[in-house]
Amino acid sequence: MQRHPTLLNPENTALLIIDVQERLVKAMPNHLEVEEAIATLQQGMEILSLPTLITEQYPRGLGATVKSISARSDKATVVEKTSFSCCGADSFAPALEKLGARQVVVSGMETHVCVLQTVLDLLQAGYQVHVPIKATCSRSDENRDNALERMQQAGAIITNVESVLFELLREAGSVEFKAISKMIA
Repeated sequence: MQRHPTLLNPENTALLIIDVQERLVKAMPNHLEVEEAIATLQQGMEILSLPTLITEQYPRGLGATVKSISARSDKATVVEKTSFSCCGADSFAPALEKLGARQVVVSGMETHVCVLQTVLDLLQAGYQVHVPIKATCSRSDENRDNALERMQQAGAIITNVESVLFELLREAGSVEFKAISKMIA
């Protein structure tokens, strides 16, 4: 039987981490929970040998990606940007294309600005976009929730961290399944 087309496929999925930067996290009331959710995604992607792309919004002003994220992504490509949408950075599209992904798991800050605009632009470019709720945040939950609703109305798949990882695993019994199961237990 053929799998549903909205289920993540490990053959063409990448993780995108948007602007989880030193000065920006200080403004986020639940940044530790979000960093933990992103770290879980990062670990799962690493176990499955799937790529990660990180963006930094004006790093001279907002600082580098926080250590809790950057330390886990030594193989990740980092794209600097000043546009709110990652797709507005000249080096972003080539970096994403190089990964061979058609499905993108999007995480980061702020949900109602950079994450929203990126998700909408990725959808417009023909990507399938999955957004795990706990891997995103804004300074206010109201702004985050509104952005998630807009993304879903536009065609993004609003999901959660565990669903992402188990869709990519597809079945139990593998070494990867055991490692990911331990990680989220």
